[in-house]
Amino acid sequence: MIYFDSAYVAKFYLNEPGHELVRACAISAGDVATCELALAEVTAVFHRKLREGFLTLAEAEIFFAEFDRDVQQGLWNLLPLKSELLEQVAGAYRTLPATVFLRSADALHLICARENGFAEIHTNDRHLLASAPHFGLKGVDVIANAPS
Repeated sequence: MIYFDSAYVAKFYLNEPGHELVRACAISAGDVATCELALAEVTAVFHRKLREGFLTLAEAEIFFAEFDRDVQQGLWNLLPLKSELLEQVAGAYRTLPATVFLRSADALHLICARENGFAEIHTNDRHLLASAPHFGLKGVDVIANAPS
């Protein structure tokens, strides 16, 4: 089993650069986990694509339905968003170096992955990738690491 952040889960659906590699990675792994936070974040990505004009309303509705179906069918192993994880995120910010740029939702993914025994987190978010070692994780970007 591997861990995807919400950006990679969304990229699994969206026809944008690198999506084939993300899909292949997920299929190859066979089982992909992510934090329950992805329920909100992935649908927000679809909505942003609609707002920005990259998706029509009909296309966005298809993505919403596909994601909902896949969640219901267990394609994504959703790890619980527990209050303890939020407390650990708050604690992490107290000790992170001042130079680390990390959004709170990304910190939550890092903590969730670590606390559920993952050694790696798959994402293409450059800030999350750079922050992963501070949480004892290796960041993996199959898009950036693909041969040219």
